[in-house]
Amino acid sequence: MNEIEKAAELFLEGFNCSQSVFTAFCHRFGMDEDTAKRVSAGLGGGVGRMREVCGAVSGAAMVLGSLACATQGDDKQGKAENYALVREFTERFKQRHGGTVICREMLKLDIPMENTAMPENRTAEYYKSRPCLRAVEDAADILTQMIKEYEKRR
Repeated sequence: MNEIEKAAELFLEGFNCSQSVFTAFCHRFGMDEDTAKRVSAGLGGGVGRMREVCGAVSGAAMVLGSLACATQGDDKQGKAENYALVREFTERFKQRHGGTVICREMLKLDIPMENTAMPENRTAEYYKSRPCLRAVEDAADILTQMIKEYEKRR
């Protein structure tokens, strides 16, 4: 099973968008799935179900940190390299999702959402009416492409 399929499978099992993307790639940087699910859990639903940045995007940004990042506080080059990757990912994701990475915009929520942290039930209608599975698959696809490109440059 490839990482795109793994991310989709995790989402369909009930994990949130961030968990699904991040966990599908965690083997690449030596993290076990349980830990990956735990550290990415709060980013689902657009960060704590506040409908801000899509969790699939947040999970992908975390994966990109495994490729390039600053491991020292004063490493500006490492930070810049990571930020450039995240920006590139975000642009590619926006091209597939109507120019946005904002969860509430992707869900077309024009009215204030119910003020609850409780997730909705995952039903057939839920999956049919939302772009979330596609966002998870797209995030994993873009990550797969970017990782290949990054490894070629190294």
